[in-house]
Amino acid sequence: MTEIIAEYWKAYLEEHPEAADLYDSAWAFGDNDRLADELLALVLEGVKTGTAMNYELNEVRGLPLPFIGGHSIILDSQGMPRGIIRTTKCEVVPFHEVTAEFAYSEGEDDRTLESWRYHHEAYFTRELKAYEMAFDPGMRVVCENFELVYCK
Repeated sequence: MTEIIAEYWKAYLEEHPEAADLYDSAWAFGDNDRLADELLALVLEGVKTGTAMNYELNEVRGLPLPFIGGHSIILDSQGMPRGIIRTTKCEVVPFHEVTAEFAYSEGEDDRTLESWRYHHEAYFTRELKAYEMAFDPGMRVVCENFELVYCK
């Protein structure tokens, strides 16, 4: 945790000491600066309340799954903390079983399941390519829902 991120978390804990043991992680959305800032803006506007991760790549990278009540600091493309979200729901489902309700919660494009599948297949394909893995519609996806609890 960088000093800036630690100070951001400390400021949150001053208002919410009950969250002291609920820190999960600090991260930015997407796989490039444009996505990081676009998706962050949707969270800050209250539009985006869900995000999806490739379960297998999460394991390969040694990252823990989000947990209900866990707090994550959301970073912008420059690595600066811009908000804190609290995980409200987390489930692992095959890509082809992601629901329209979850797709809508992601807040992206036209918010339809068809659009979600199109854009996330492209995104997951890019991610998997770096690990010499191929996209599979049956691959597991971590579907996380959250609420924005802090933004200063």
